[in-house]
Amino acid sequence: MCLAVPAEVLELKENELALIDIGGVRKDVSLMLVDGVEAGDYVLVHAGFAIEKIDKDEARKTLELLEEAARLNETW
Repeated sequence: MCLAVPAEVLELKENELALIDIGGVRKDVSLMLVDGVEAGDYVLVHAGFAIEKIDKDEARKTLELLEEAARLNETW
């Protein structure tokens, strides 16, 4: 199963790269598949690539669900 994770774009860099934040983890990802991304936007990230620009509220809801699923997994 493949999973794309919502991330906030913190900074645009050269060569179609962006610094993103996913739950406190920061890394560079490629923006070559998505147009019109700016710092402060949210994107879905998969395998080092931003694959889609998404709404901030939708990103937060998805991150909350992922955090809840991780907590439930800890209780098993």
